[in-house]
Amino acid sequence: MADLLRNGDVAVKLGAFEQQALIHDFSTSASARFNATLNRLSKWLVAAVFVIIFLWRHDTEALWAASGSILNAGLSTVLKRILNHERPVSAIRSDPGMPSTHAQSIFYTVMFCIVSSNILSQPDEENMLVVEYFGLNGVTAVISVLIFAIGSYLSWLRVSQQLHTTSQVAVGAALGFSFSVFWFWLWDAIVLDAFISHLWIQILVVLGTVAICVSFLLYVFRYWVLEKN
Repeated sequence: MADLLRNGDVAVKLGAFEQQALIHDFSTSASARFNATLNRLSKWLVAAVFVIIFLWRHDTEALWAASGSILNAGLSTVLKRILNHERPVSAIRSDPGMPSTHAQSIFYTVMFCIVSSNILSQPDEENMLVVEYFGLNGVTAVISVLIFAIGSYLSWLRVSQQLHTTSQVAVGAALGFSFSVFWFWLWDAIVLDAFISHLWIQILVVLGTVAICVSFLLYVFRYWVLEKN
């Protein structure tokens, strides 16, 4: 009788262990599928967020930011060809991986979102000088940390999916954030005064931005829509 009880206890424990293992495997598999799906959609999510912020602000600085985002992605492509750094698993993607274009674009957008949240929460003339007056109140500080965390998570997915090394993602993120700071500084320090003072500068900036954005839309249709990555 004691042996039967002991055997029954062992069977119950084994059953519980197997059930826990199945739950763990299911949870791990679901998490992996979620990360893979989110990684595939990340470029669309980032583009959508940028467009929403752009339409929400609908000002000339947002127009300037749109052109900068495309130039930022172009910079990443040029650097990839120059550095010619292999990805961690070349069989998945054969093109160079340094820096990560995803991370560079994500952190450019992160900076744009942080700047926009600060301006929209305190819409006065002083706060339009974003780089010079980059003070954050309590609300925008929390929003900024949240935006930064989301950007970091989306960038980390490139590592978890073995599409980039940690260094490739880190360099891409640093470049994207730095280029965004430079691009907004360029607007505030040089372009804004000229844009206000000269009609031909206004025409040049608007037409240049439209041309860049149209080129990017053609690129998106060619490489994002027609090609399955």
